[in-house]
This record gives sequence, structure tokens and C-alpha cells, in this order.
Amino acid sequence: MFGLYPRKGTIAPGSDADIVLYDPTARHVLSAASHHMAVDYSAYEGREVQGQVTTVLSRGDVILDHGQWHGQAGRGRFLHRGMCQYLG
Repeated sequence: MFGLYPRKGTIAPGSDADIVLYDPTARHVLSAASHHMAVDYSAYEGREVQGQVTTVLSRGDVILDHGQWHGQAGRGRFLHRGMCQYLG
């Protein structure tokens, strides 16, 4: 996936365990107040939508769980990309 396979794009031993759990039936209102970003606005402020991410795991650690942010600044890593597996 984008030259990062098998580290990304699969659930397998040795991969990063980046997983998103998504509830397609959940309804919620988009708002900058509830987004986990360093901006104070949303182009979609007040829009009600169906479908919501409930939990995010990054490298096996819970980063977001039912709206509660558990991430840490500086946790990201630069990953050198190789050739996409479909082109190689």
C-alpha cells in the first residue's frame, strides 16, 4: 500500500497494527470542538452525518476510544516508502 506494504495495509505479524473500528449506523454532528486537530474551524460545522469512527489503534496502541483522545505529541514516525507492490 503506497510502497509501505507489508508494514502497512495488512493485519499480520510484523505489521504496525494500525486499525480503525467504524460504526456505520452511528449518527453525530460534525464540529471543530470535537475534532482532534490543531484548527478551530470545520467546513462541515453543524452537519449531521451517519457513520462514525469509534476506536483507532496505531502501532497497537489505542489512540482514540469513543471520542476520548489518548495520543501523544511526537509519537509519529517517518517511514521511507519503497516501490508500490503493484508496480514492482
